[in-house]
Amino acid sequence: MKRALWIWIGLACVLGGAGWGVWSNERILAEGRVVLLELAPMDPRSLMQGDFMALNYALNTSLRQKQVREDGYAVVRLDARQLATLVRTQPELTANTEPLAANEMVIRYRVRNNRLQIATNAFFFQEGSEPEFRNARYGEFRVGSNGEPRLTALLDGELKRLGENRY
Repeated sequence: MKRALWIWIGLACVLGGAGWGVWSNERILAEGRVVLLELAPMDPRSLMQGDFMALNYALNTSLRQKQVREDGYAVVRLDARQLATLVRTQPELTANTEPLAANEMVIRYRVRNNRLQIATNAFFFQEGSEPEFRNARYGEFRVGSNGEPRLTALLDGELKRLGENRY
């Protein structure tokens, strides 16, 4: 009886944690602010993983030039097209940090094994769709109030969506 109770408690914790993760990601996608990040060229295919585009962002290059070594937040300025440009970095989101201007926002970045990571580093697409995504120049993101970015689409140089997208 005692063992079964612990199994049910464990199952409830696992399912509750998974549900919380899904809910928080869906909330960012539904309510997050739209931001465009310029893509930096990468190899678009992998034989082992199928058709996908490896992603790198111009923002990564700007952050590397600032020689960031720890997780933090990139403060970006958005132009009229919602295209982000790095203004500065800050280590955390607190009341003590410099206030943001109306056209600024934060995007969280992480440093893992000396590699800078913003959101995802890959965009998977249906097999045979590679020619359609080859001209991707921008990634469209939804960014939550906590700075967490979620990739929602790839855009061409004229900011037109490529492929089928949910958002």
